[in-house]
This record gives sequence, C-alpha cells and structure tokens, in this order.
Amino acid sequence: MTVDRTQQLISLGREAYHAGDYATAEGYLSQALAAAPTFPDLFNMVGVIYSAGGKCQPAEEAFSAALRLNPAYTEAALNLAVTYNDRGKYEEARAVYAKAVAHSHGGERSLDPFARGKLANSHADLGEAYCALGMYDDAVREYERALTLAPSFVDLRVRLGSVYRDQGRPEMALQQLQQAVAEKPGFAPAGIHLGVVWFSLGRTDDAIRAWEDVIAANPTEGPGTPRARAELYLRMARDPQGPRAGSALKASTP
Repeated sequence: MTVDRTQQLISLGREAYHAGDYATAEGYLSQALAAAPTFPDLFNMVGVIYSAGGKCQPAEEAFSAALRLNPAYTEAALNLAVTYNDRGKYEEARAVYAKAVAHSHGGERSLDPFARGKLANSHADLGEAYCALGMYDDAVREYERALTLAPSFVDLRVRLGSVYRDQGRPEMALQQLQQAVAEKPGFAPAGIHLGVVWFSLGRTDDAIRAWEDVIAANPTEGPGTPRARAELYLRMARDPQGPRAGSALKASTP
C-alpha cells in the first residue's frame, strides 16, 4: 500500500471517528494500521470503537498497543484503565492509572482538561452504579472525587445533591443544588431537584419559586421537557388535595 493511500485511510478514518460513524471508521483505521502500525492515536481510536461495541479484549489490546508506542499517552492510559476495570482487572487498572498520573508531570491536578473530565465521568458512572444498589456512602465518595477533578461540571453537582437527598441529608443536598443553580442559572435539573428538596422540608413557597425559575428559563413546551416536569410539580404543590410535604414526590435524575 502506498504512503498516499495510507494517509488517505487515516484521514477518512479520523473523519468518520469524530463524526461518530464508528463502523466506517473501524474499516479505514484497521486498514491503515495494517499498513503502518506506528500511530498511537489510531490504536486509541480503534480501542474506543471496540469498547463501544462491547469488545473488551480487542479494546484492551488496542489501548496497550497505543501505550507501547507512547507511554505518556494519557488518554490511552485512561481508556485502558477503564477497560481493565470493566473486565474486573482492578489491580491492573490502578497500576495504569498511577502511571497516567506520573506522566502528568507529578500529580493528579496536572492532568490536562480532557483527561480530568474523562476521569471525573468515570467516577460519576461508578457513583451512579453504587446509587442504583443503594450504597449511598460509596456513591457520595465517587461523586465527590468526580467534582474534585471537574468542579465546573454542574450536572455532577446535581447528581451528588440527589444522592444526599435520597440519603436523608437534605441540608447537604441543598448546599450542592443551590451552588449548581448559582453556577448555571436556568439549568433545569438543578432547579427541579432543588424544588423537590425544598418541598420535602415543607418549604412549599421555596419549592414553587425554584420550579417557577425553571419554567421561566426553559420556554420550550411539550411532553418530556423540563418545563413540563416543573409545571407538573407546580400543579401538585398548589393543589390543596395534592401531595403534601414529606410525601414521595421525587425528581428522577435526568
């Protein structure tokens, strides 16, 4: 295969990958790697494609190949750590993560923004899994780790607030949700959950204000929209025969 053809395959593969067309990208990238197996980013992209398709073993091999070519490739290291974790290889996952941190110039806080965001989302996913099992203390720990890495991720703060609420710690929930609303006014999940916590505390007027703010900031109407949910809660809160404070009114995490 000529150099020009290899470069064309790489270009087409990257284009399809970034467009989310993994099936097409895999075909191009596999051909490119067969001709020139020296590009760590191509191995990383193929690994992501395999991982998305549930092919953990090939994904592990691809990420490992990327790291052999470039031991300081943070993204590939994180992807390999996640793959190890998914396969139950927890010691290997920790070892790869430790190396990723070491290559980030001396510490976790030196990780580039992409790596920090990826790690934060990994912790958040684990927190969600703990939450589904009712293991709230473990869920809180993972969400707090996620926010340490990515304090500007308001959706993670909302999730942490929701766990505190389900854990029976409304004051902690309020702290997180109010901060989320302050950092991103109009963010519907934060306002909806904040209203739910206020309502559970018998602070109906505060709950109504929170849901009214959501409605004001989200003009799009229709079933399934944040506005529709907030309007539903408002009707229940204002109806004398509706749910009372302390009832089972809860907002599902978006």
